[in-house]
Amino acid sequence: MNEPVQITDKAQKEIKNIMDNKKVPDGYGLRVGVKGGGCGVSFVLGFDKPKEDDLRYDVRGIPVYVQKKEVMFLIGKEVDFYEGADARGFVFTDPEKP
Repeated sequence: MNEPVQITDKAQKEIKNIMDNKKVPDGYGLRVGVKGGGCGVSFVLGFDKPKEDDLRYDVRGIPVYVQKKEVMFLIGKEVDFYEGADARGFVFTDPEKP
């Protein structure tokens, strides 16, 4: 099965930097998920151990865990890292949309 979410070069570099410098424990990976809201969903990232109902992927050398029920919301999304004068952080984009 293809990965539901992709990771850009910049995001990969930052994720690996965080995993190395913040001493993320062995066995942990990047959890990608969604949080429901009044007008749709928002996307969330964090580091976590895999759970029993997770789907597990290897995206560019990074273990990625997604709950089965959330996969449909993530298909076609891309995790990028934005660094500008106004903000710095991870963002989700739709690279296939014009």
